[in-house]
Amino acid sequence: QVQVVESGGGTVQAGGSLKLSCAASGATYCWYDMRWYRQAPGREREFVSGLDIGGVSEYADSVKGRFTMSQNIEKNILYLEMSSLKPEDTAMYYCNAAPYYCGTTIKGGGDYWGQGTQVTVSS
Repeated sequence: QVQVVESGGGTVQAGGSLKLSCAASGATYCWYDMRWYRQAPGREREFVSGLDIGGVSEYADSVKGRFTMSQNIEKNILYLEMSSLKPEDTAMYYCNAAPYYCGTTIKGGGDYWGQGTQVTVSS
């Protein structure tokens, strides 16, 4: 079993910044591919950004140049620094973690979601 916990959401004005955190933990696993998604009311969940265990990152076009990921590898924490926020960035932000067995590059199977953290950008 894997626990995924997001934090750092809040309300900011347009043009402001927020930093989200996602911590993944599981007794059997040591590494995770981790991704951020978001879901606005009435819309489908969409991919925001992701970082795999090889260090390869990916960003949605809508956030490139504004959002930046970083990580604490030892603690399996993925950060999402969001700047130049726009009202259209308002959404519940979810973290997804796909685990790997310790000492291997073998996936643990499946992926896990956190409960989400709300980001609201006022105009």
